[in-house]
Amino acid sequence: MTVDIVTTTIDCANAYELSQWWKGVLGYVDLEDDPNKPGHVECLILSPQTGHRLLFIEVPDTKQVKNRIHFDLRPQQRSRDEEVEHLISLGARQVADLRDIRGDGTGWVVLADPEGNEFCVLRGEAERAVAT
Repeated sequence: MTVDIVTTTIDCANAYELSQWWKGVLGYVDLEDDPNKPGHVECLILSPQTGHRLLFIEVPDTKQVKNRIHFDLRPQQRSRDEEVEHLISLGARQVADLRDIRGDGTGWVVLADPEGNEFCVLRGEAERAVAT
């Protein structure tokens, strides 16, 4: 028997602010009948294309160590480097630059969201198509 992942949940200090940030990054939206508002301690956002849900829940403790699970983002319209610069302009910070980890520039960049949750930015679709 198999199961489906219905929701990915992220513990955070400010559910509304972090959900708004990720909405801007991923193009997710609020649920039509359950909009997120400042002060909400749980904020759910949804991918209009896939139906994937991200749930941000406020918790009293702060992030202590590196994430054990993280997102790998692949830009659809921009190159990896353009996306990295865009995300930094939105408030992400660079944690590690692994673009040349294999020596051929096909690596990734590790960023952190405004609350310190790490995620990776891979090469974009157009870059992958040129390489193959």
